[in-house]
Amino acid sequence: MTAALAQTWKHGGRAFMADQGEILPDDPEDPMRTAMRQMMGVFAQLDRGMTVAKLRRGRRIKGEKGEYAYGAPPYGWQAHKKDLTPEEMEQAGRTRARQLRDEDELSYRDIAVVLDAEGIRPKRGERWHPETVRRMLANATERPPTLRKRTA
Repeated sequence: MTAALAQTWKHGGRAFMADQGEILPDDPEDPMRTAMRQMMGVFAQLDRGMTVAKLRRGRRIKGEKGEYAYGAPPYGWQAHKKDLTPEEMEQAGRTRARQLRDEDELSYRDIAVVLDAEGIRPKRGERWHPETVRRMLANATERPPTLRKRTA
């Protein structure tokens, strides 16, 4: 019940019981509820910190092994060791999308329909989404993004 109450309060809701009325987040008559809520917050923060530490460690280890450790490569590029290299089929898809936008002045939705119809597949998923097309074209460059060394 405490977890449900915590979620209710987190989203700005209020909770009531038929026999007690409103249940307040910090009920001065129930110090155990206050302590439990505080402990839940402590452990949620600990869990988040442990997850972040694990991801950073994994990225560091991957980089030390000479692998690409900077997230998913953008559409049109593939990871090859520590570098991004052009991916031929995806580069053709980027070029086609740019052509449709610049020459035919199509909307992102219309470009998604054309790319699907022409058999050009997105990096993930089965079909193009207008927002995916927009992001791809907003980040379209002739060369791979510059990799900068990240500091913790």
